[in-house]
Amino acid sequence: MRRPFARRAGAARRAGVTSRAGALLAVTLLVGAFAVPASAAEGKGDQGFTIEDPRITESSGLAASRQHPGIYWTHNDSDDGPYLYAVDSATGKTVARLTLTGVGTPRDVEAVSIGPDNQIYVGDIGDNLGGGWQYVWVYRLPEPKTLTDRTVRATQYVVTYADGARDAESLVVHPRTGRVYIIDKNEDGGHLYEGPATLSTQGKNVFRRTAAVDLWATDAAFSPDGTRLAVRGYFGGISYDWNDGDIKREGRLDVPLQRQGESLSYSADGSKLMYGSEGSESSVVAEDAPAGSGSKSPSGGGSSEGSSSEASGSSAASGNVRIGALALAAVAAAVFGLRRLLRRD
Repeated sequence: MRRPFARRAGAARRAGVTSRAGALLAVTLLVGAFAVPASAAEGKGDQGFTIEDPRITESSGLAASRQHPGIYWTHNDSDDGPYLYAVDSATGKTVARLTLTGVGTPRDVEAVSIGPDNQIYVGDIGDNLGGGWQYVWVYRLPEPKTLTDRTVRATQYVVTYADGARDAESLVVHPRTGRVYIIDKNEDGGHLYEGPATLSTQGKNVFRRTAAVDLWATDAAFSPDGTRLAVRGYFGGISYDWNDGDIKREGRLDVPLQRQGESLSYSADGSKLMYGSEGSESSVVAEDAPAGSGSKSPSGGGSSEGSSSEASGSSAASGNVRIGALALAAVAAAVFGLRRLLRRD
């Protein structure tokens, strides 16, 4: 989410967005007072880690590499450039930065996902003007076999929605079919949008609404076997049975309270859900994935670490963000105030 919300808007629009930003900041500070970030020393690898790179201040997407066990790809969401960062979850340190060419100047990068054959997809899909962009972009690039700083040429796809422009922060690629999906961001609940079977560089790729998502979604992730879709928001999450795209709600996710919960990824073995947050030295918190999420990597996905026995272990990082009933009540009150402010604008 870009912090300068109201760029190029009129005075009335700026006033409304300023109230939104102020309300969200108040909730962010309240959560920060009670949440203790995880650190790499307290939980190794897929047990949680802290992003140490000072260049990463707005981590807005997260994707576990299947080709490089223990590596997570992330990016800033604005004002950084066409960069992807490979972070070693055992140390929290960046081991490679990719510079994308062939994509122009990114506007609001909000998501990253890995599809079949180790192809990385980047979603430049944010729209804080509430439908101001008539089109957005998806970038695709091969994940390097060797992790070093390098320049990689990406393929750029133009994306539109069948029912009009909208803001979105969640992009997922099915690990078996390679089909791209987007979930729009709406306080009252969003929708799953399905892209064409194959994206084309010629003309626009129209994404069509297929199902409701009962969440103010900030990111989503497929399980490694593609049977489940996890969706997160700032204060909650939902697990869906993928059901060949006819999603069926299974239950709530155990989402940790974070300063600004923006990202989500399954671990490469499917045993954990990894929750990321914006901010300098932001933490990535590991929680056990829903039972039956599947640990088998899709064809062409590469190797992965971990075993099903690890899935039953407790999450070392999750204890760092537990709060008492008093804190929960305070957060609930803040959220109620935030919703009133949002509706007032």
